[in-house]
Amino acid sequence: MIAIGCDHGGINIKNAVIDYLKENGIEYNDFGCYTTDSVDYPEYAYKVAKCVADGNAELGIICCGTGIGVSMAANKVKGIRAAVCTDEFCAEMTRRHNNANIMCMGGRVIDEAKAVKLASIFLNTPFEGGRHDKRVNMITDIENGNFNI
Repeated sequence: MIAIGCDHGGINIKNAVIDYLKENGIEYNDFGCYTTDSVDYPEYAYKVAKCVADGNAELGIICCGTGIGVSMAANKVKGIRAAVCTDEFCAEMTRRHNNANIMCMGGRVIDEAKAVKLASIFLNTPFEGGRHDKRVNMITDIENGNFNI
């Protein structure tokens, strides 16, 4: 299950990604928004992030104008590692090395075809683990207030 959401600035790329999910038989939960009317992105970022954090979705995708605002909001939810991706390398490496569980994209930064390509890479790239486990665990320690250097 994939959790997906957007604000008005990301609706076109969100809808393109949903078409990809449908075409590939991937289950998803669409948390909105559903029109180009102006909305507040933290609401949609929170809904997707909470779904992922609660274990009701394996991964999430959130879209806004740049991807930055929704990533900032999503990362406030405990257990979320949301990353803004604008190219193929970032989409791959954020899964492979950072075990990101939410990808954020911007509808004013990339087009629909690029969004679908990045979503496909993000959803199909596994976490490598190994030496990266330590670093991801350090992020969790920071989140939990247990990080000491």
